Amino acid sequence: MDLSGWFLWFILFWVVVLISLMAIGGFFMFRKFLKALPKADGKSDLDWQNMFLDKTIHLWGDEEKALLLELVSPVPELFRQVAKEKIAGKIGELALEENAPKINLDLIVRGYIIASPKRDHKFLLKKLTQMQIDTAPYDHLLQA
Repeated sequence: MDLSGWFLWFILFWVVVLISLMAIGGFFMFRKFLKALPKADGKSDLDWQNMFLDKTIHLWGDEEKALLLELVSPVPELFRQVAKEKIAGKIGELALEENAPKINLDLIVRGYIIASPKRDHKFLLKKLTQMQIDTAPYDHLLQA
């Protein structure tokens, strides 16, 4: 079989595509692996996140769940569930630290800001403005 001409380029193209896709997938798998590794206290970041979710699940009302879903709606569908769990875990952590009797708008917005990367804050601000939520009390968190 002669590997010249268009067939050679076809094979080389697919080699590059497959290696690129495997590298991208490996990067995300490695990040997930690092989050699952136990820290010095014996629990991983995912363990803590799940613990905060379990301890505060009774504090969430239907309106608060709907608000969280609305806030994560700009996140691409593929990553939305992971983002929602991470943000809800941070909100739960804040609620436990403050002994909050119920999850409220303030906890949700603060937890979302703290849990999201700084590069996503402009999208969050846009979404909060669309929802007519005052962002002035959270400026110190957005600047940090």
